[in-house]
Amino acid sequence: MKNKMLYLECESGISGDMFAAAMLDLGADEKALTRALDSVPVKGFTFKVSRVLKSGIDCCDFDVILDEAHENHDHDMAYLYGHEHAYEHDHEHDHEHHHDHEHTHAHLENETPHMHNHHEHRHLSDILSIIDRTDMTDSAKKLAGKIFRIIAEAEAKAHHLPIEEVHFHEVGAVDSIVDVISAAVLFDSLDVSEVIIDSISEGRGTVRCQHGILPVPVPATVNIAETYGLPLHFMDNRGEFVTPTGAAIAAAIRTGGELPETFAVKKTGLGAGKRSYTERPGILRALLIKNAGVEDEDRVVKLETDIDDATGEMLGHAMKKLLKAGALDVHYTPIYMKKNRPGFELTVICQSQRMKDMEAILFQETTTIGIRKFPAVRRSLLNRTKKQVQTRYGMVNVKWVEGNGIARAIPEYESVRERAEKEKVPFVDVYMAASGKTKKELL
Repeated sequence: MKNKMLYLECESGISGDMFAAAMLDLGADEKALTRALDSVPVKGFTFKVSRVLKSGIDCCDFDVILDEAHENHDHDMAYLYGHEHAYEHDHEHDHEHHHDHEHTHAHLENETPHMHNHHEHRHLSDILSIIDRTDMTDSAKKLAGKIFRIIAEAEAKAHHLPIEEVHFHEVGAVDSIVDVISAAVLFDSLDVSEVIIDSISEGRGTVRCQHGILPVPVPATVNIAETYGLPLHFMDNRGEFVTPTGAAIAAAIRTGGELPETFAVKKTGLGAGKRSYTERPGILRALLIKNAGVEDEDRVVKLETDIDDATGEMLGHAMKKLLKAGALDVHYTPIYMKKNRPGFELTVICQSQRMKDMEAILFQETTTIGIRKFPAVRRSLLNRTKKQVQTRYGMVNVKWVEGNGIARAIPEYESVRERAEKEKVPFVDVYMAASGKTKKELL
């Protein structure tokens, strides 16, 4: 399904393990997950993917199992809430496991000494080094790093410290590192273009952590919600339903908060949480959806800025960086500005999740001091598939485009240019030879 849209229903909050489990239930690549976790340069854990029942509902469960030296109190309700007497021992009644398959993590020999000392706290640079040495795609590494930077920013603000001096406690623990890497790998494998989160439910009261007893939501979670505009909803239930890791994942991937007026559900994933609350089961529901009846539309963002004091070299460099960073299109329009100054209107089309990256490049690489944003711009698309065709000049790459009564091969510029130069024939001859092919002739 192209242009996948993901809706996260966070009625019971969100945490790293809940998110990973929901992605697995949606069909994310479990082999990629195993490959990544087998390469993480950290000792002391195994992981298990299984099915559990939460309030009688079948859910996927992603469980990071720590050895004795690295165990913490993250799922110990007596430790977390004993001071409030707001927990009940119903964990075993809520989880009924079946079809378990456990994956044991390989202990790597090249691990640095500090990585397996449970009592030492990691800095952001340590975490990013671990991510960089893990076997995962570049885009998954980028997302995992983004999640941890969001957490580091929130902790730095909470403790009034420079970000490089922040010590990770619970977040720097082995299970949190594994949760974030798993979340990034699994989400990346689904190739989702939009993520909608309209509300995140959080509890009330207090929770115990290494800093002591803190109000719910804890300061790091509040700071993430404030900085990234997460839509929180406070329930009457007592307890921490939104962890800093869960909040950071939501902040890193959320592109909007409004569902289409009508939509079709393509697939549902249910991720189970570990903490056991009698009032509300810990389930994160994830839906892969598509606009109902709309097969050739998606939503993009248009950014515009008017510039009259930048050189052509500067603008050309900016365009190159924007396209390399994932812009769908970049163009300039000559305009006359105030005081009759000639200038350019620079327009960028991008997916909504890349908007902040595009804005950063525009501010850094041009002289603009303001950018107009047109979110949720709809565009109509024809289905396109990368193919090859055999011509009398050799093989040429094309895009096969069809839909709305259209069906044709569109030759790729670079492929045509290379073939024309190699065969020493005009560009147009190769282009016409490739564009006249039918669907049956595609390779």
